[in-house]
Amino acid sequence: MSADDRYSRQRLLPEIGDAGQRRLSKSRAVVVGCGALGTVQASLLVRAGVGETVLIDRDYVETSNLQRQCLFDERDAEAGVPKAVAAARSLGRANSEVTVTAIVKDLDPTNAETLLRSASVILDGTDNYEARYLINDVAVKRSIPWIYGAAVGTQGSVMPVVPGRTACLACIFPVAPGTSQPTCDTAGVLNAATSMIASLQVAEALRILAGRLESLKARLVSYDLWTGERSSLRTALPNSACAACRRREFRHLDDSQARSARLCGRDAVQVSGRGRGVDLAALARTLSTLGPVRSTEHALRFSCPPHQLTVFPDGRAIVKGTQDRGLARSLYARYVGD
Repeated sequence: MSADDRYSRQRLLPEIGDAGQRRLSKSRAVVVGCGALGTVQASLLVRAGVGETVLIDRDYVETSNLQRQCLFDERDAEAGVPKAVAAARSLGRANSEVTVTAIVKDLDPTNAETLLRSASVILDGTDNYEARYLINDVAVKRSIPWIYGAAVGTQGSVMPVVPGRTACLACIFPVAPGTSQPTCDTAGVLNAATSMIASLQVAEALRILAGRLESLKARLVSYDLWTGERSSLRTALPNSACAACRRREFRHLDDSQARSARLCGRDAVQVSGRGRGVDLAALARTLSTLGPVRSTEHALRFSCPPHQLTVFPDGRAIVKGTQDRGLARSLYARYVGD
């Protein structure tokens, strides 16, 4: 090993070594979402020498992304470059010895298995539970390890999922958290929080890819970077009643349960709220700091040009200004919650 070997400092680590580095070079990591978490994840994986890193994202770079999404610059935002494409282009300049594949798609029940099934590990860079449950279903069904991660405000959480060895997402959260949960767009986010959570996710992924499962910590760990508080929940044992792990029911992969539908004859998409109600008054207070809101006991209307969201008490929403179901779900997750 020469001192100028690209991975020399990594090979020196007994936790990885030559054998672990060879394993990394033959691995395929899939990053779902190229935002604040995903760009840090992708950067670290590519620089670590993972053989192929696949980037899946349907969105485009905006100026508001630059505060925390580390692979983009002002030129990407001005040109409206797809995030996956801009990230892959940047990473190609960082390490030309590995493969970076950009996929500009919305992960949904029709394509999730195809996009994820050949992964050695999947990293969660998403911002909503709909996508996370899809990842979990594919991972459990195909026995693919994946790393859950989430960050909003100054807080974040990380959990490795190794099917058959640890609890899965559905074990810990049989039902997704309700709507009106804070998001980065409604509550803000500390860039140091997203960077830390993404780094912890990659550390877990590298353990898996390097074949060091014995050092994996089967825990859901949460941090608040502002207060320094930390909490941990042991996840070593799958839930005996888990629909995914135990009963092998992968309902999130069932396209008949899709949460969005185009409205015939209208430039709009209806998004369901999984049957859970929304506190319209509380949502109005949150969204009023972001744009015009009109709210009654029957519905809330929020303007985010060129789109408009009408949210109903049962959690349904009509997103006007698009016929793209993926975009409609993204706007719903951004402003209403998953």
